[in-house]
Amino acid sequence: MGNYVALTKPRIIELLLVTTVPVMFLAERGVPSLWLIVATLVGGTLSAGAANTFNCVYDRDIDALMDRTKNRPMVTGEISPRAGVVFGLVLTVVSTAWFVAFVNVASALLSLAAIVLYAVFYTMILKRRTPQNIVWGGVAGCMPTLIGWSAVTGTVGWPAVILFLVIFFWTPPHYWPLSMAFKDDYANAHVPMLPVERGAIAVARQIVAYSWVMVAVSLALVPVADMGWIYLIAALVSGGLFIGEAHRLLHLAKQGAATKVLKPMRLFHFSITYVTLLFLAVAIDPLVHLAI
Repeated sequence: MGNYVALTKPRIIELLLVTTVPVMFLAERGVPSLWLIVATLVGGTLSAGAANTFNCVYDRDIDALMDRTKNRPMVTGEISPRAGVVFGLVLTVVSTAWFVAFVNVASALLSLAAIVLYAVFYTMILKRRTPQNIVWGGVAGCMPTLIGWSAVTGTVGWPAVILFLVIFFWTPPHYWPLSMAFKDDYANAHVPMLPVERGAIAVARQIVAYSWVMVAVSLALVPVADMGWIYLIAALVSGGLFIGEAHRLLHLAKQGAATKVLKPMRLFHFSITYVTLLFLAVAIDPLVHLAI
C-alpha cells in the first residue's frame, strides 16, 4: 500500500490543498460547512493522486535516470505500469464520482480537467518538448483555486481567477530554482527544463520577472474581492520578501556564483512559505475583516 501512496506524491498534494481551503473561506465570506471542506479535500486528494500517478507511470523512463526520482515505485519495479494505470484510472473515476455526489458537478468537471491537464498536457506533451513546460503545464496546479471556489458557489468567480493567476505566476519561480539545483539530473534525462537550456543569469531574470508579476496580481485581489488590511499586509510583506529572494538569486548569478553558492533551493523553500502565508491571509481576512 505504501508504494501506491508514493505514486500519488503526498507532499505535492499537501501544497495543492493549501490553496483550496482558504479560497473556500473567501467564497463563503466566512467558515464553510465542515462537511463541505472535508468532502472537497477528499475529492481533491483523490484527483491530485490520480494525476500524479499517471505522471509517475509515463515518466518512469526518465525518473530512472535522475537521482532525485530513481527510487520511485514505478522505477524500482515494485508496481507494474499496468497496475499504475489501473490505479490512476480508479482514482480518476472515484474522485470524479465523489465530487458529483458530495460537492457539485462544477467542481467535478474542474477536477477532471486538472487531471487531464497534468497527465496529458504537461506530462505527455510539454515536459519533454519545451523549456516553458512548467509555465503552461503548471496550469493544472492552479486548478485547486477554482475548485475551492466552485465547491462553495457552484461557479467560478473573479477572486478565484485572480488567485488562479497568482499560482500561475508563482509556479515558475517556485519550480525553476529546484530545476537549477537538480540541473544535471534533468540534463541526464534529456528533459529541457529552462536551467538546462539557458544559463543561470537568464533563468534568474525570468524568475525575477515572474515574481514581480505574481506579487502585482496578488494585490489585484484587494479591490476585486474587497480584501482588508490583513490580506494586504500579508501580500506586501511576503511578496516583498519573495522578490528580495529572487533578486538575491539574480545578483549571485551575475557574479558567476556556483550552484552551491547560489543556493536556489533557498528560494524554492521560501516559495512554499510564501504561498502558505498568502493563502492563510486569504482565509483569515474574511473572518476578521479590517476594511481599507
